[in-house]
Amino acid sequence: MSDKEIMAAARSDPDAQPLTPEQLARMRRASRVKVLRQRLGMTQAEFAEAFHLPITTLRDWEQRRSTPDAPARALLLAIERNPKVMRRLLADSAA
Repeated sequence: MSDKEIMAAARSDPDAQPLTPEQLARMRRASRVKVLRQRLGMTQAEFAEAFHLPITTLRDWEQRRSTPDAPARALLLAIERNPKVMRRLLADSAA
């Protein structure tokens, strides 16, 4: 199917209509931290324990009550780029 045919097929489905600009404006984006955690298939408790984060801090980030500071953003970026290595590195450290 061409892109044009795909769009026509999608728009013909009454249950799958595109959102209006007003609906899009009301939607909230998911926290990047939450998306990362979910992509790794981890619960909040598992993520917090694996990466030595206070679970309350993780919850605050996910619920947008606070944002990660620069060192936390660096840690999250490293986790995002190579979660297996970061888990191994942090598991080997004495925290």
